[in-house]
Amino acid sequence: MGVVGPPPQCNSSLQVTQSKGKTKARLLRIDAEGAGQRIDNLLLRELKGVPRSRIYSMLRKGEVRVNGRRIRAGHRLAAGEEVRLPPWHGPSGVATAASPSSGLSERLEAGILHEDDELLVIDKPAGLAVHGGSGIHLGLVEALRALRPEAPRLELAHRIDRDTSGCVVLAKRRAVLRRLHTLFRERRALKTYLTLVEGAWPAHLRRLDAPLERRLAASGERFVRVSAAGKPASTEARVERRLAGATLLEVKPETGRTHQIRVHLAAAGHPILGDPKYADPAARARHADLGARRLCLHASELVLPEWTSGSSLRFTAPLPRDMRELIEALAE
Repeated sequence: MGVVGPPPQCNSSLQVTQSKGKTKARLLRIDAEGAGQRIDNLLLRELKGVPRSRIYSMLRKGEVRVNGRRIRAGHRLAAGEEVRLPPWHGPSGVATAASPSSGLSERLEAGILHEDDELLVIDKPAGLAVHGGSGIHLGLVEALRALRPEAPRLELAHRIDRDTSGCVVLAKRRAVLRRLHTLFRERRALKTYLTLVEGAWPAHLRRLDAPLERRLAASGERFVRVSAAGKPASTEARVERRLAGATLLEVKPETGRTHQIRVHLAAAGHPILGDPKYADPAARARHADLGARRLCLHASELVLPEWTSGSSLRFTAPLPRDMRELIEALAE
């Protein structure tokens, strides 16, 4: 991050000045490369070690200012704007950031499917959230930033659930991130999943069209349900292999709604094995009897069309060992 005044220490799209006084607040000046990003995403990256809930509290209370004004979490920054970051002190009196263990570091390095000056594509392991927050101190993006200090602007282009394994693409520059967001928003980035569902999937059922609505339970937990009041959602499904008590499906979501695949398959009467949210307790017990120990959903392929000189990029992540072993155990 370059420093305004003295010579810059490294290349970055953010220029930093240190405010005077006892508060030790930081001022960040946004340049053209950093323009367009949301303020909450900037804070999550810059205030490492700060809980996600605290960051949004800072925004609500006006502790974060842009050009001296209060702003909302969804504010998109423009070139030339100056952001005031409030001081944050961790338990030891200084800001702290979690670091990946040596085991996780090795696992992530081994899972990299592609890396160049623009992109990093990784086969995310199940059980690792894509970002920290809500009690999660370290997510995929934080771990990868620690492993790639030369790419401080590494950002997620999309998300998959914590318990889902497979392809995730990250951008190393803001311009690349905007390009990726356009592909996902226009539904031109093609995603394919492999999943194990309960029971014998009907051969004729190849397309699921059901609107999905996000809701908040009385407990405060967020969930998604099929509802006429929801947003349109479409999913294609094809039988890959029939097993004892289960079916291996290839699934292609045409839209990108939250938990779309999980809700569509459960609504069709064939919940994903090991789904802790959309399979009822009786189904989860049956899944455990079959040997499912986690959500059996894997992002197996991602295609970015016309990425370079009209050529598409295709990334594939092999089924993880636990799903392969479960498939073989259930093979008829």
